[in-house]
Amino acid sequence: MTLKKIYKKWACVALTGASMLGATIATANAQQVFRNTITGEELKILEVAPKEGRDTPAVKSFLETGINPYIGVKGCLPRGEEAYLVACSGCHGHLGEGKVGPGLNDNYWTYPKNTTDKGLFETIFGGAQGMMGPHGGDLQLDEVLALIAWIRNLNIGEAKDAEWLTDAQKASFKPFNAKEWDGSGKAEAAKEQCTIPAN
Repeated sequence: MTLKKIYKKWACVALTGASMLGATIATANAQQVFRNTITGEELKILEVAPKEGRDTPAVKSFLETGINPYIGVKGCLPRGEEAYLVACSGCHGHLGEGKVGPGLNDNYWTYPKNTTDKGLFETIFGGAQGMMGPHGGDLQLDEVLALIAWIRNLNIGEAKDAEWLTDAQKASFKPFNAKEWDGSGKAEAAKEQCTIPAN
């Protein structure tokens, strides 16, 4: 092999390696940085979260954008309610009305960042003050997104103050009605899929 051929082969390998490194850096930069609500330390989400439930399209989208694609998806509500009743209702009440923990069914948030999907996720995943421990190792990431969708669904406040809703969602917003949910709402939601809506 001539010196010229060796150089060409080396240059090709170097360019391929540089391209792969660039793609890796671009992927890493595409992911949001999630921070602990109290300490501000970076949350090592993929090191802590259970392996199951982290490769869904919704989780991949959320980790890149910080926006929960399950908000307003009725098919996700039964799963979110189930996770909420197990992990949250003991402190926050069965309908988010608050008990030893603050209410979650209005537009007031102890931590203002919880008006965003990313902020609420960070608080659930990494914990907060008082008895609010971290749930990052207990709940699957996809389950946390469904849980957040359920918490947002419990809202009895005004749509104009619900910063997590898009303009289209605000236009069709109705405050949570427990009787309606226990009646036909739960059955209707159970018929639908928990998937990202098509754009």
